[in-house]
Amino acid sequence: MSVDFVKVAEIKDIQPSNMLAVDLEGERVCIANVEGNYYAIGNICTHLGGPLNEGTLEGFDVECPWHGSKFDVRTGEPTRPPARQAVPAYEVKVEGNNILIRKHQ
Repeated sequence: MSVDFVKVAEIKDIQPSNMLAVDLEGERVCIANVEGNYYAIGNICTHLGGPLNEGTLEGFDVECPWHGSKFDVRTGEPTRPPARQAVPAYEVKVEGNNILIRKHQ
């Protein structure tokens, strides 16, 4: 499997404290801008599949809009139930104005 980074957005697409859902070769990924740093986790809540990008971002926690599960955007780990399983976390790299993420192997 390739471990290449893939361009998924530009920095102008995601303002601070905002999130954007992108498609990475069939995987739904949520990119979050926390004070100018970008993090990427799976966009599908592990509880019942809610779209995390439509939730709220407070600090490093994204809250699922459906049932209030929270996940750390740095690690994908759940920080508040009902979700108990982590979402995938992706490595993010910024080159110029481009946001790139590395696909899971």
